[in-house]
Amino acid sequence: MKLRYLFDSHALLAFFQKEEGAQVVAEILGKAIPHDIERLVCAINVGEMLYLTKRRFGDQMKLQLLAKIQQLGFQILSVPDSLVYQAAEIKADYPISYADCFALVCAINSSAVLVTGDPEFKLVSHLAEIQWIR
Repeated sequence: MKLRYLFDSHALLAFFQKEEGAQVVAEILGKAIPHDIERLVCAINVGEMLYLTKRRFGDQMKLQLLAKIQQLGFQILSVPDSLVYQAAEIKADYPISYADCFALVCAINSSAVLVTGDPEFKLVSHLAEIQWIR
């Protein structure tokens, strides 16, 4: 099976803002890019990163973040109705954020390793393979 990484907003924001865990994300990307390993991110998590970046740093940084996601070759996964229903089921069963539910179901459906540093995912670590950045 082909190796894929799905990055949640926590991991990518840590990377782009040079916070704790950024080096681990950089190492994963450093291995993934030259070997054409898929780099995935859920559209819901992209939206989350955009509004958080705009709120904290303004429109210019928001646009730069989107450009960086594209430059790094991330495939942005769309959110069909079936994914919404799966995320709702996860949210009903576990106390994690709704956006995190989308990252989780995208990782599961894509057979991807979920890259995160968000401790909420410890509650659902039995559902997907997780690469912790912290």
